[in-house]
Amino acid sequence: MARTARITREAILEAALKMLIRDGYSSVNIKTLAKELNCSTQPIVWHFENMEDLRIALSEYAMMYAAREAASSSEDKLESFEFLGKAYVKMALKEPNLFKFLYLGENPMGKPYNLKDIGRSKNKDMIRMISEQTGLNDDQVICFVRNTIIYSHGIATMLATGMLKGTEKEMMDLINSAADSFILQEGFDPEKAAKKGKKK
Repeated sequence: MARTARITREAILEAALKMLIRDGYSSVNIKTLAKELNCSTQPIVWHFENMEDLRIALSEYAMMYAAREAASSSEDKLESFEFLGKAYVKMALKEPNLFKFLYLGENPMGKPYNLKDIGRSKNKDMIRMISEQTGLNDDQVICFVRNTIIYSHGIATMLATGMLKGTEKEMMDLINSAADSFILQEGFDPEKAAKKGKKK
């Protein structure tokens, strides 16, 4: 009968994520992880054949963690989009090592962000619902979302790399102000949208 590993795969990944957030991605290797878990390297090697396997699993685990943190239960798609922006900035402020790992090229599974993806399948419902809320057409919403993402990413990158200092509120005020400008630039009429909302 095979011996049951006392240290689970989940415990290893949780410890690796904790190290990544605290000390940065370069700090995570089999030896430092064993020290963090207060065990030998054997349980880690038992779950992960080599460092490459561990890196890939940690990438997936970190992406799932970030997705949970950014998930909104609101049915209002503009509010959900704002919540996502807040989660993004909060990560850059409070977990800069995780932000750098996920969004600044350290993630071995990371891919360059393609702006053409904004209007594609996984965002179609969000685009359609924001379009219905605002009275803008899909192309206008895509343009608003794209500009807001680029601006937010710039601020978050500057925060995570220490080039910009400020509170979460100050950063969100900057992003909200820019987002308001971007949506007005696309022809959004707040009064018209409010009247439309009252009719429903």
